[in-house]
Amino acid sequence: MRWNLAVAILAVAAGPSAAAAQGSGPVATMTIGRLHYDGGGDWYANPSSLPNLLHAIATRTDLRVAPHEQVVRLTDDQLWTIPYLYLTGHGNIHFSDQDLVILRRWLLRGGFLHASDNYGLDASFRREIARLFPDHPLVEVPLDHPVYHLVYDFPKGLPKIHQHDGKPAQGFGVFLNGRLAVFYDYQCDLGNGWEDYEVYHDPPAKHEAALRMGVNLFSYAVGYGGPAR
Repeated sequence: MRWNLAVAILAVAAGPSAAAAQGSGPVATMTIGRLHYDGGGDWYANPSSLPNLLHAIATRTDLRVAPHEQVVRLTDDQLWTIPYLYLTGHGNIHFSDQDLVILRRWLLRGGFLHASDNYGLDASFRREIARLFPDHPLVEVPLDHPVYHLVYDFPKGLPKIHQHDGKPAQGFGVFLNGRLAVFYDYQCDLGNGWEDYEVYHDPPAKHEAALRMGVNLFSYAVGYGGPAR
């Protein structure tokens, strides 16, 4: 695993037994953390999205993941057992000074933050990320980056799931010591694409493309490069 917090996951999920490390005991189970942030935005948007993504990860890779996400605030101890933190919503985001210190430390220790623009999030997200890393601005992620090719191949970058302003989908990121630590899907809306069919009635091809990109993102976050099933 690339993720530096893997030891914490193993300790929490599998306990102290050495049998797990030898393959004869319980195997660590990972999950996605849904970030409960302040500011008034609907951090809880798209309730069926993350269970669907976790199911795709479980059935298409060898990664052991839980069936549901875990809601987490930046001040929660559980943050340090989570490799992939997901942020979405339509409204305002605000991080306190303490939040920024914790999130900065978590990212520098190997955590991965994925923010999905659910329309209306852009201005506040860019503002808070600029506060988080003033010296590491959001930049467009190159199309040859592994996040677009690790399990599934996306030679043209992010799939376009929902219309928004009609602009092309773009993937932005913050790189720390060469590692993509923050990924922002803009004018794309992967979270909507992961939702149950009954929510948006997206064509199957868009739902599938969104799930595939989500599998790539999670796989990159935890350092997995296995084949798709």
